[in-house]
Amino acid sequence: MSAQEARTEQAVAWLLRSREPAVQRLTQRDLLGETVEDAARPGPLVRGLLRGQRRDGGFGVHPYAKWSGAHWRLVSLVELEALADEQLRRAAETVLDWLTGQGHRRGVRTVAGLVRRCASQEGNALAVCSRLGMTGDERVELLARSLVEWQWPDGGWNCDDRASGRRSSFHESLAPMWGLHEYARATGSRWAREAAERTAELFLEHHLFRALGTGEPIRPDWLLPHYPAYWHYDAPRALTILARMGLVRDPRAGEALDLLAGREREDGTWTAVRPWWRPPGSSGSNVEVVDWGRKGPNELVTLDALRVLRAAGRL
Repeated sequence: MSAQEARTEQAVAWLLRSREPAVQRLTQRDLLGETVEDAARPGPLVRGLLRGQRRDGGFGVHPYAKWSGAHWRLVSLVELEALADEQLRRAAETVLDWLTGQGHRRGVRTVAGLVRRCASQEGNALAVCSRLGMTGDERVELLARSLVEWQWPDGGWNCDDRASGRRSSFHESLAPMWGLHEYARATGSRWAREAAERTAELFLEHHLFRALGTGEPIRPDWLLPHYPAYWHYDAPRALTILARMGLVRDPRAGEALDLLAGREREDGTWTAVRPWWRPPGSSGSNVEVVDWGRKGPNELVTLDALRVLRAAGRL
């Protein structure tokens, strides 16, 4: 057994000891290739993300409230592949009511012929609803078709009125790519798949993090893994979505893969960088509803890293 194989084996064994059954299940299925049940029993993360849900499906705050609103909780829940039951769908209803309501839609602006939209909102919601089996809802189709209608010529999206139109926002483009991929996967929609691939081309053209003009990293923090990423872009998260789309073996993703592999610890795990989020119980803004881990190895970052490297043929 090589040193790399030994580290991977050690990391997999660590993930299988997780207190969160969802992490154990995803490890068994995606890293060991085992047949697993449709969903794991709720563990501390899933229970915490659902804690405080009201009769209307929400959590007593606006669906987009950072990070306690239904919008954010649902992204984490579907990534953990929590059971797509009525409880999650009721929460998704509150998100759909917000994003497809007249008040929200009236705020969509067009400047110099380009729609300026924080499309990560629709993108995350589209991915969630597609995972929850809600693509038959006309509001979900509206999200998908709106994203394609609002897509910029370079394949992305941007909400900045001052942007020239030459380049989209990476932050606002990654979640729509994920959402359109999930919608295409659930419905077989060719137009959604093609739109997601146009966004993938935008990221790959930049090797996921480099400026075209100088070749330098656009932002140094884009090289580091964050969890949860919420609406923020980073190259490891982009690799995760590209792996799901079957595009992670594109040679232009190679450098980002090298950097991800280079961040592996001696025990085969990865850590998460957490510059903005605050742990539960903190005062002020950006307070999370569950503890994703503040120091040391991070289970979800490690799981994603190993899934990406496996999809890239590097394990």
